[in-house]
Parts: sequence; structure tokens; C-alpha cells
Amino acid sequence: MLILHKNNNINGLMDADAIIIGAGACGLMCAVQAGYLGKKVILLEKSDKPGAKILISGGGRCNYTNLFATDEQFISNNKHFSKSAFTQWTVDDTVSFFEAYGITGKEKTLGQLFPDGKNAKDIVDVFTSVCADFGQQIICNAQVSEIEFVNDSSFTIKYEKGGKQRTLKAPKLVITTGGLPIPKMGATDFALRFARKHALNIIETAPALVPLTITGKDEDWYAQLSGNSVFCEVSNDRISFEENILFTHWGLSGPAILQISSYWRRGEEINIDLLPGKDITSLIEEERRVNGKSLLSTLFNRFYPKKLTDAMSKFLPIEKQVASLTKAELELIHKTIHLFKVKPAGDKGYDKAEVMRGGIDTNELSSKTLECKNIPGLYFGGECIDVTGWLGGYNFQWAWANGYVIAQNL
Repeated sequence: MLILHKNNNINGLMDADAIIIGAGACGLMCAVQAGYLGKKVILLEKSDKPGAKILISGGGRCNYTNLFATDEQFISNNKHFSKSAFTQWTVDDTVSFFEAYGITGKEKTLGQLFPDGKNAKDIVDVFTSVCADFGQQIICNAQVSEIEFVNDSSFTIKYEKGGKQRTLKAPKLVITTGGLPIPKMGATDFALRFARKHALNIIETAPALVPLTITGKDEDWYAQLSGNSVFCEVSNDRISFEENILFTHWGLSGPAILQISSYWRRGEEINIDLLPGKDITSLIEEERRVNGKSLLSTLFNRFYPKKLTDAMSKFLPIEKQVASLTKAELELIHKTIHLFKVKPAGDKGYDKAEVMRGGIDTNELSSKTLECKNIPGLYFGGECIDVTGWLGGYNFQWAWANGYVIAQNL
């Protein structure tokens, strides 16, 4: 049961300057930054180890920031909310922080920074070792059951560990328990339940950075292409992304699909340009001049896996010589290649989502401190807030920035 109520009887000394619930990216950074300032914190983590989601990120390699990260790559009902945090803690700050502990970044694609010669475990080890140096305590397998606001001056947190009920007290409370994706890794709605219990507004949540499903008459067409990847531009009327898409036996995945999924709403179509930066009509005309007897499939095979070329026979005359293509057929080819429309049935849900869209309304929080406006001393950080980043290290940058900002104000 998650409750917050006032108790006018204040007894005992404080156990720490702050209690942090959730030892993920934001909570760990907050603990370390608090340590730099000489503040003692205690982290409570329901899983059996800290940084569980960090450890699986990027297939265990951990894309820990993005060199191009700004507030522009984030979705929120208040698009300006993230600006303050990113001003206080920049990408350069993230890079310098990890370099100070022996982790240098290696850029992969589109600004994505991975540890050079190291992995996600090394990222988590930085935080756990620094926490140990500062005497910051991380208590795992801790299930918080009750939160009590004592005499407007402190929080009492009751939690269970090893079958025993325990209690902690601190003047500040930080909730960084993440969102709903990947429940098997310990994802929880703790922050959302707590917020609703205490009348904080919640922006509707949904899976984000998530594969999209195809059902009905087109299902088999996508399934036969499972495992094939193609560089495309994927768009809707709000945004576009140029990256690979991956066909699967249940629909579409890959970086471009994950990106657009955060902007997709059920019932909408998405557009796929299967040959971005080129014009298929011009390529056909050029092929006609060189060898008019060449088949359309031969041209397609230069750009696509053979399976995709063969599958295009459902829509296009791929075994026809390019010299014989009619004007109507050329228009159909152009439309199919550059404006391939897909209407997903749904998404793969929180089990496969990288992050959650929506969350605690930013209007409930100070953008400068991340303190709750109506409950002094209470802070929220990370994924549970209505700020959702693109794929590619952006959400980690948000978590690090949140941890820093909160620590400065404890």
C-alpha cells in the first residue's frame, strides 16, 4: 500500500539527507552527485541488483548518451520542460563524468555513444563503486510499502526486506522508479500509483520505442520477409526518421520503426520511403537507356534483399522489362517505393518497449529542481515523468541530467 499522510509525532534521528526509491540510471546518478556535495543518501531498490535496465541496454553494451542530445529530441506535453535540466547537465558533462572513471565513448551511428572497450556492467560499476566511496548505501530486494510525511519536515519510508519490516527517515524523498517497460526486469508503476494516490496529474501512458504489429490480410506478406532489414525513411504528418526497418513475423521493428512508434497513435497510417534520397523513376529511365531489356527485379535487387524484391510482385510487375513499363505502371512503382503505406494494428506492448510515453505531468514539478510543487521535499526523476526521448542514448541523458539536478537541491 502506498500512502502519504501527515504525522505530527516526530521521533528519532534522520537516517540520511535523502531516501531514493529506485536505483536505476537517475537514482544512481543522484546518489553520486549528492555524495560530491557531502550529502548522505540511501537507495532502496526492489530488484536484486542496481542498474538492472542499464545492464540490458544496447544488448549489454549501453548506449549511454547521444552527442546530439538537446531538448528537441523529447516528447512531452510541455516541450520546454526539459530545457532547464539539459542546461544544468549537458552531454559534455556526461562524457567528462564517465571519462573521469575510465570510460571513454565511441560513436557508432547518429551520435550514439557507447563505452569503448567496455560495456553496461562497467557503467553500473562506476556508480556502485563511487557510492561505496561516499558511503551511500544501496539496499536491494527492498519492497517499499508505506511513505509517511512527518510533521511537514521529514519522510518515513517503511519497506520489507528478507521478510522483515524496516523503517528509514529523511527530510527529502526522491522517486526514480522508472516506467512500465520490460516488467520481467522489475519495471513497476510505483511512481504512477503514488502520484495518483496523491492527486498528481498523470499524462496518459503508452509503450514507446516499440515494434509495431501487422494483422489481417497483410500479415503473411510481412511474415515472409522476417529477418530482412532495409534502410528507409519512415514518416507521418508529424515527423520522419531515416534508419533501418526490420521485417518480423508479426510486423515491423528496427530503429526507424521504434522511433516513429513514439509518435504513432492507434488507427493511424505511417509512410515508408523504401529508397530515400533516390528517385525510382529516374533510375528506371537510366536503366532503359543502358539496357531496356533489363527486368525491374534486376534493378530492385541492387537496392533490396532478394526476398523483398520477390515479395514486391504482389504489388508491382517486377518481372517486366523496364522498356515495356507503361506510364501507369511507372506511377504505381513510384508510389509504392516512395510512399508505401502501412496501418499497424498495434504494438508489442511494454514487454518489448524500450521506454514509456507519458507519465507524471510536468506541471506538477519545478523544471529547475524537479521538486513536486504540492509536496515539498519530494522529487521525481527519469522515465516516470512525462518526458520521453528518441532511441539512441537520449533517455539516458535525461536520466543523468535529472539525477544531477535533484542532487543539487536535496
